[in-house]
Amino acid sequence: MVFAGLSHLFWARKEFQAQVPDWTGKVMDKDAVVVASGVVEAAFGVALVALPRERGRIGALLAAFFVAVFPGNIEQYTKRRDGFGLDTDRKRLVRLFFQPVLVAWAFWSTRD
Repeated sequence: MVFAGLSHLFWARKEFQAQVPDWTGKVMDKDAVVVASGVVEAAFGVALVALPRERGRIGALLAAFFVAVFPGNIEQYTKRRDGFGLDTDRKRLVRLFFQPVLVAWAFWSTRD
């Protein structure tokens, strides 16, 4: 999670912007959304290491985070936005089916 969060902040900012829904522009620009989500992801990673007794709760919050960002993946598919090598409709569609895997992973990897 720390690596993913840092990628939002540095080398993959442009790629992540392809996943930010257009409606967020009413609240903040896409780059700000990418930076904020990167900070949150990095914080989840640090929390998992620093707060081992809270792993179950952090895992549940992480799963909720993965659910919360799913609309961005849908928008990337529906608006046909390239990013992270997802340069065809088929690749973007297949990517949608991996989000539930991330949600399950968050629960599974942090279970007591």
